[in-house]
Amino acid sequence: MMSSTFPALVVRRISQNLSWTCARCRGRLPKAPPSRSPTSPTSRQFATARPFPNPKPRSRRPLVLLATTGGVATVGLATVGDDIKATYEAAERSSRVAYTLLVCIQDYRTTLSQREAIEDPDESERMLKACHQRCATRTLRVLERNGGIFIKLGQHLSAMNYLLPTEWTTTFIPLQDKCPVSSFESIEQMFRADTGEELWDYFSEFSSEPIGAASLAQVHMATIKESGQKVAVKVQHPGLQQWAPLDLSLTKFTFSTLKRFFPEYDLEWLSSEIESSLPLELNFECEAENALRTKAHFARIPELPLVIPNVIWAKRRLLVMACEAGHRLDDLEYLDSNGIDRDEVSATLARIFNEMIFGDGAPLHCDPHGGNIAIRKSGKRGLSRRDANFEIILYDHGLYRDIPTDLRRSYAKMWLAIIDGDMERTKKYVCEVSGISEDKFPLFASAITGRDFSVVSSSITKPREESEQKTMSSALQEGLIVDLVQMLGQVPRIILLILKTNDLTRSLDESLQTKQGPARQFLILARYCMRTVFHEQLEEIQKAGSLFWPPNAFRLLTAWLGYMRVEVKLEAFECWLSVKRMLGYKNTIELGVPA
Repeated sequence: MMSSTFPALVVRRISQNLSWTCARCRGRLPKAPPSRSPTSPTSRQFATARPFPNPKPRSRRPLVLLATTGGVATVGLATVGDDIKATYEAAERSSRVAYTLLVCIQDYRTTLSQREAIEDPDESERMLKACHQRCATRTLRVLERNGGIFIKLGQHLSAMNYLLPTEWTTTFIPLQDKCPVSSFESIEQMFRADTGEELWDYFSEFSSEPIGAASLAQVHMATIKESGQKVAVKVQHPGLQQWAPLDLSLTKFTFSTLKRFFPEYDLEWLSSEIESSLPLELNFECEAENALRTKAHFARIPELPLVIPNVIWAKRRLLVMACEAGHRLDDLEYLDSNGIDRDEVSATLARIFNEMIFGDGAPLHCDPHGGNIAIRKSGKRGLSRRDANFEIILYDHGLYRDIPTDLRRSYAKMWLAIIDGDMERTKKYVCEVSGISEDKFPLFASAITGRDFSVVSSSITKPREESEQKTMSSALQEGLIVDLVQMLGQVPRIILLILKTNDLTRSLDESLQTKQGPARQFLILARYCMRTVFHEQLEEIQKAGSLFWPPNAFRLLTAWLGYMRVEVKLEAFECWLSVKRMLGYKNTIELGVPA
């Protein structure tokens, strides 16, 4: 029988480690600077900047694996051309992956077979842990030596302790701080190849060391020669384009082979997400277009203090944007010392991401983790929501997705049903949104809310208690992981993306240590949901004829009253909070969510 509880931590870590497909590039991007005659490079540069399970195998013959490995390696060799050095390196990369995969599979098969003859459970567990550690260490060496996409994959796996043994996740943790740094000389060469001019023809200053480095790119501070503007230059690691096709093939092969031997832990969805999203993530022209779309959308909502760095120009592997600096959202000392209300920060983030989900034509940022969001103090007084004394900066627009209108509307109705505590309506819209059957409804309901199902079915707005967290954590020991893996393979990828966005606001509340509790967050969510439903109702009424026809006018009035019910209640809550701030009163208050 499926457990009725679900650990919020599981959902968070699943969602934080997925890559997602970005929106199709549309319109025109700012053009890169025109080529000019080479001039003598300037020697002036910035000073060095601060770096910004226990699976059961099915019987398979090793020869099958070797034959398949050889096929993948052959395809990889063909993709890198006839250059001898490149061909040798491709063979080396492929053989590292194939050999390590074969050794690890054989190690697990031998270990699992030997465990069956051991009666001492402690000794059996020790033997399995030792096997985990051996295989994790072997894999780490391959990831480090191959670099690039493999570093990114290892970073994902290091946080997947809800699906992988501890020995694997802890062994991969060093990869979080081992992102490659491309040499300044290689960056100059790539700039010359991609723009047709020298780097120093365009920049008067360019930091020789990156202020930040990731698995796919690094960022340098620079100054544009003609205007003197300080900019941030995102540059792709030059070697990625050469090895991306081969590395993607090897990644896909690895997960499909693991599924063949250990079907209980099907992680092919991870390789499929990487395969579909990585080519777009490597195209900085797409990232620039996403940034422009987001900037244009939120320009129509000036009350939201969101800053999108302005794009100066973009090439496929180069992106020049305005320098917008800020502090991490979890820098509580900075927030408190500058009089920035943590609850207002949390509420603003909720509005921004709910607008991305429910806003008509809004693009949804698909990688909104803490490293891609910053905050800085503004010159406003901060006495009201529309007078916030801070600004939220959103970086890294490489991965975006547009939510279909029908899905957005069903999703809004699902949340309204959850907030109302109507489980029958919730089941209906959960099926529309995810295709999940009734037997997995408790699991999905807990996943989408991050709460124990007993809380979801009673009152989702009540604060989380320590006992609830313990109950949810214990669910990990009840075979829930296998159910979770199976469910992940069934739901649409866009739903996993939305799960990630939902969980972002919850995790930020925890890191910000807010005081208002969940009531305000759910009121904000209900407002966006009601707006979405009202627009749908208005569209249906308009299709039925004139709005002045009495039946249509009555339907319109009913829809408007339902929308205003939430709108007025939230506005009253916001006004009361503004009065409290002006009076310096910081105690929390309780407010129910409309039934």
